[in-house]
Amino acid sequence: MKRRTFIKQSGMVIGGTLLASPLLHAQNQSTADFKSMRPAEGKRCFNSKEVEKLINKVKSSMADNELAWLFENCFPNTLDTTVDFEYIDGQPDTFVITGDIDAMWLRDSTAQVWPYMPLIKKDKELRELIKGLVKRQTKCILIDPYANAFYKDVTKVSKWQSDRTQMLPGIHERKWEIDSLCYAVRLANEYYSITGDSSVFDDDWQKASRLIVQTFKAEQRKDGTTPYTFNRETGQMFDSPVHWGLGRPVKPVGLICSMFRPSDDATLYPYLIPSNVFAVVSLRQMANIHESITGETQLAKECTSLADEVDAAIRQYAIVEHLDFGKIYAYEVDGFGNRVFMDDANVPSLMSLAYLGAHQPDDALYKRTRAFLLSDNNPYYLKGKVAEGQASPHTGQVNIWPMGIILRAMTSTDDKEIRHCLKMLKTTHAGTGFMHESFHKDDASKYTRDWFAWANTLFGELIAKLYHERPHLLKTEL
Repeated sequence: MKRRTFIKQSGMVIGGTLLASPLLHAQNQSTADFKSMRPAEGKRCFNSKEVEKLINKVKSSMADNELAWLFENCFPNTLDTTVDFEYIDGQPDTFVITGDIDAMWLRDSTAQVWPYMPLIKKDKELRELIKGLVKRQTKCILIDPYANAFYKDVTKVSKWQSDRTQMLPGIHERKWEIDSLCYAVRLANEYYSITGDSSVFDDDWQKASRLIVQTFKAEQRKDGTTPYTFNRETGQMFDSPVHWGLGRPVKPVGLICSMFRPSDDATLYPYLIPSNVFAVVSLRQMANIHESITGETQLAKECTSLADEVDAAIRQYAIVEHLDFGKIYAYEVDGFGNRVFMDDANVPSLMSLAYLGAHQPDDALYKRTRAFLLSDNNPYYLKGKVAEGQASPHTGQVNIWPMGIILRAMTSTDDKEIRHCLKMLKTTHAGTGFMHESFHKDDASKYTRDWFAWANTLFGELIAKLYHERPHLLKTEL
């Protein structure tokens, strides 16, 4: 496969001026009336026949032409604009930037390619792309398990080079987030589950998995210490943990400290519960891999033991009584009895626990937690003139995240609720044909990040999911 350079998507809003936009929300327009916002085929970073087939199948089944146009633009956005794929020393290597930031997050890169995973059995080149990403993520973890984002060019100097932490060559940012390591496990496990190709679990991957376990254990901070600190000179208080980069005190109870949320904001209390739940899932996946594939039975037992310990601590310290909703998950705790009730639209979130496989949508605990998340009791659930949905402290008190609306639809079992989410997504893209990081609750033309591939591809994943599981929802116009 020929290596391509990244190509920025077209049709952006610059300085509040709408560029190359079709008419908005016009009734009974044909799909042809909506101009494709994808790069020309020859300028795309990666082309997949199976992805194109699925786009055509799904579009042809959709009655709402604007929604179909959004799907066509968004679903392939990661492949179209963010992938750098080549062979290095005979092995596939895949680097995936997040979009308007030319670095690769372990979290984002997994999430960006996740919707294509069901297609890799039929598409050899797409399968190689995923395999290359597993290998690239393994390299990143071996550089530094505490880093969240990396460069392919290790000579590139990060804009965050002045951060007071250990900034090694090749690192874009070194914010310790539990989920970064979990996402790498999630990708490798899913790749093997679909393909049966165990070659990804080579010596380097096994070294990386040991490093993951070691890092998780270190961040349980049972002796009150940690090798990790982080401090940044910034005007934003959420860019650094308090107490000179150590974070607030915790009582060692078996939970894992995460100094940052998946939003890249510093945690309030270091025990970030969605990420601890995600860690339990990942540790059990690693245990199975080592037990059944690598033969590292002792490491498998270590993974299982740690998963059991974290899970028990979650049940004891993170499932707590809420004044109005009964026993639900807290978002963050400290082991002393303090907790914060909220959620953040980034994944892992409490809302996303059913999406990540930690819960079924009808589990009583998850349903109670979800009811809280969609209520006025959640300080980051916003209602405005153009939409309602989950927000993030990362973007303040007035911006809703499309990702939160998408995850609400993904985890819903109610057709009416899903259609409500689809309508909001359809009417808040500000004419660009793409999802954004966030938009103002009263005016969707005021938004952040015009090239955010994860949100785009996640929207495509939602539509593909509905096509396979609830096709009737796509057969009527919104």
